[in-house]
Amino acid sequence: MSAPLEVFLPFKGGLPPLRKYLSQLYSRRQFMAAFARSELRRQNYGSAFGQVWLILNPLLLSAVYFLLIVIISGHADKARYGHLTASLFIFYLVTDAIVAGAKSITSGGRLVLNSAFPRLMLPMSAAVVSLFKFLPTLLVLVVFHALLGLPFSWTMLWAIPLIALFFLFALGCAIFFACVNVYFRDAQNLIPYLTRTLLYLSPVLYEASALKSNLQFLKNINPMYPLLDMWSRVMVHAQLPNCTSYIKRCYGLP
Repeated sequence: MSAPLEVFLPFKGGLPPLRKYLSQLYSRRQFMAAFARSELRRQNYGSAFGQVWLILNPLLLSAVYFLLIVIISGHADKARYGHLTASLFIFYLVTDAIVAGAKSITSGGRLVLNSAFPRLMLPMSAAVVSLFKFLPTLLVLVVFHALLGLPFSWTMLWAIPLIALFFLFALGCAIFFACVNVYFRDAQNLIPYLTRTLLYLSPVLYEASALKSNLQFLKNINPMYPLLDMWSRVMVHAQLPNCTSYIKRCYGLP
């Protein structure tokens, strides 16, 4: 008996039938995992040098930024360097997903033209690749944490749900910019400037507690601000994430 034939019909506009679309997306989860693994191998993730570069690149950037901080402010301590390193690692999880997700569909080429599958798989795979590129850096963060003499605590286990939140945010950004880039191909040329601006407006080069009073509005307009603040509290200072203040600010509670 021959396998059932599945016919994919185009829709006129707007969103496709979501229930059927999500069902097709779930049924192709193995293909998504295989596609993500092949992309990791293409980026030399499977080689020793490729994995070393994943860690060495943000480490070199953190060293350069730390040197600039010392030159500009004249002083910096070990906690600030720990904050800078930890924040850069998690920040690049998001920006890598944005950059790869934005061009995931337009660079699909023959795969998009010759295969019928939910296109959402491509930016989702890009976000998964970014997550797997981030995971090896956690071991480096632990080593740096110990070398710098920063405190350890069970509260650092809050890093697990925070990583999940960062991944969901990265996934949403990858899907959004993938859709935008389909209709506006020049959007991917603006993304490097967008990510660099987001870096300066986020508590990466500085801690959230150091923000001046006239710049407090950045906490409300930057969606990554509370996540990065909580990440620094957990991974650098081994404190509980300060969720209450951000919830009150979002909902205007006293």
